[in-house]
Amino acid sequence: MDRLQSMRVFQQVVEEGGFAAAARKLGLATAVVSRLVSDLEQHLGVRLLQRTTRSLSLTQAGATYLERLRVILGEIDTAEAMVQDQAQEMSGIVRVLAPPIVAVHLLAPAVVDFQREHPDVRVDVQVEDSPDPAVHEYDLAVLSGATTIDPGFVARPIIYSESVLCASPAYLRQRGEPAAPEDLLRHRVLRLRLPATRLGPLRLLDPANADHVLEVDVVPAFTANHSDTLLRAMLEGGGIGTQPIDIIAPLLEAGTLQRVLAPWITARLSLLAAMPSRKFMPSRTRAFLDHLLQHARGTLANLELDLPQP
Repeated sequence: MDRLQSMRVFQQVVEEGGFAAAARKLGLATAVVSRLVSDLEQHLGVRLLQRTTRSLSLTQAGATYLERLRVILGEIDTAEAMVQDQAQEMSGIVRVLAPPIVAVHLLAPAVVDFQREHPDVRVDVQVEDSPDPAVHEYDLAVLSGATTIDPGFVARPIIYSESVLCASPAYLRQRGEPAAPEDLLRHRVLRLRLPATRLGPLRLLDPANADHVLEVDVVPAFTANHSDTLLRAMLEGGGIGTQPIDIIAPLLEAGTLQRVLAPWITARLSLLAAMPSRKFMPSRTRAFLDHLLQHARGTLANLELDLPQP
């Protein structure tokens, strides 16, 4: 019996909630996965899993064994990564998870710029907008600061930002620029529709006045559950919308979009990088993270904004 393989298979069965799911994840036959777990139980002389036709659960001995096993396998992975990293240096692959708007406007340009300096590092980006991201499957996950992170992971702030009101110059030439929040009632407004929420009044904050709150009961002309769809509509002259200023900073600098109703904002935002909590991080991952931080902060450098620094 390959004891190390059996240990990894047992851990995967628990994490995936079944033999078939673990087999798919590992690229093995279900019968092989079942046999490896049985061999491990026979070697230990104790049942680790309670099996029924409908469910799978850990025995008390299994729970105790899994707790220690995760530490052991984590140390083995770290040791292997350290050796491989020393041999490969700045090469290999960095697996990154990010939501769509961040992947398009922040991550993609950062990856291209990073690979000019480190051409032997490959970057694999998974674009996903999930309320429960599978952070453990990636070297690095770029997430909203509002995302709940498992205590077993470490998080590092990337950037603090704000959501601002903006429109295309063509739209503003045609419809005029709003001078006060109430003027939005006479404009075409584009709004993001979040899952399982009902659109209420547009909530504005005034940073120049102790974050004074004002709600404007606008009727949106265009709603979508996808930020990039609304951004595209704004660029086409569809109306006034809200976007994170770090995402649209290049468009503001180029004059493709124009901010309106400054200094009013609609939200304070943040991005963070979540990583597995381990003592060793491959140099390629650390280098990419450092580059991403510099790139993100550089996008706001020319806007002269009074934002906190991570």
